[in-house]
This record gives sequence, structure tokens and C-alpha cells, in this order.
Amino acid sequence: MSKRDERKQQSRQALLDAVLALSASGRAFSSMSLREIARHAGLVPAAFYRHFADLDQLGLELVDQAALHLKGVLHQLGQAHLRQADARTAGSLELFFQSVEHYPEPWIFLISERWGGSALLRQAIDREIQCLIDDLANSLRRAESMQHMQEAQDLQVLSQILIHLALDWAMGWIAIRRRFAPDLQAEQRGRFKAQTLIQAQLLLRGALNGQRAAHEAAAAPQAGQA
Repeated sequence: MSKRDERKQQSRQALLDAVLALSASGRAFSSMSLREIARHAGLVPAAFYRHFADLDQLGLELVDQAALHLKGVLHQLGQAHLRQADARTAGSLELFFQSVEHYPEPWIFLISERWGGSALLRQAIDREIQCLIDDLANSLRRAESMQHMQEAQDLQVLSQILIHLALDWAMGWIAIRRRFAPDLQAEQRGRFKAQTLIQAQLLLRGALNGQRAAHEAAAAPQAGQA
């Protein structure tokens, strides 16, 4: 890549990062102006059109970029969950919260704009969330610990619940910094971790026990006939 191309890529990313920063400050994408985004990125407004045709194109690219980040985080969590046989749920949640703490902006943008004023972004985000659900369902289907649950509909429903919980957990974690004084945040984070761990364990335990009960019920008539 030439220096000119490198500078162009940096300017393009600066515009995307500017939207993330404005979103993290509480601004809705539909309320942002081209001039404001360019100014926040340190560029003149005319430079915007060297990278994007309009704000919609910028917003859609940012949805793709943010969703790719979330997919990477969730994939790593899934792999950690499969490797840690005993403390996989607690360990996976710890990694999850570390990732959110390190880079909260994509989470804030996707979750906020999912209910935002731009119908175009709402539709794009819904598609990306569905892709996350489908990817998780496929991962669960291949997981040795989930071989008892192979009904496609059951895996899809479980994945949907887990993805929506992950989005809620991310925003709950981010909200702690906003709602509590610094000296109270450590205590609140500890409570929040404990709460999410219970939720995750109950969900996974319920999925395991429910599927086992279904298998036992199906096997009972056959045992009686024998």
C-alpha cells in the first residue's frame, strides 16, 4: 500500500471512528451531520465525499465493521467456553466483559442504533444480529458439550436467547461506568458479574435438563414395549 493509499485509509477510518465516538457520547446517528462528523475526524467537509457517497453509506459500513468486531468477540468466547471444561461459563463471561471494557464503542453503536431513527440502519443491524444467531447455532451444533441438543429449532432458540443476553450484558456493563461513582464501580461490577453468571448457568442448565427429559420421555414407551 502506498503512503497516499495509507493516508486515505486513515482518513476513512477517522470518519468511522468519529461516528463511534459521537454515538458513545449519547448522540443518535440520525442527528449527526456530515459537517459535524468531518470536524470530529479532523477533516474538512469536502473530504467526506472522497470516501463515502452519503451518510447512509458510512452508516452501513460502520454496521458491518461493528458487527464483525462483535462476531470476533463472541467467537473467541465460544472457543474459550469449549476449552474450559470446569469453569467455562465464568471464564467466558470474564473474557466477554474484558472485551466490552476495552472497546465499548461498537456495542454502543449497534445496540443504540438498533432502535434508532434510521430505518436503513435498523434493518442492517437486524440482519447482522440474525447472522450472529445463525453462527452461534452452528457452533453449538458442532460442540461436543451440546451433542444432546441437535434439533435445529432448539439450537436456534437457545442461540437467539444467548445473543440477546450478550447485548443486554454489554450495555449493563457499560452503564456501570455512567451510573456509578468511580469508588463504587468495582463493587457494582462484582455484583453484575455474579448476576450474569447465574443467568447463564440457569439457561444452559435448563437447556441440558430439558433436552434430557425429552429423550427420557421418548425412550419410556420403547422400554415398556420391550
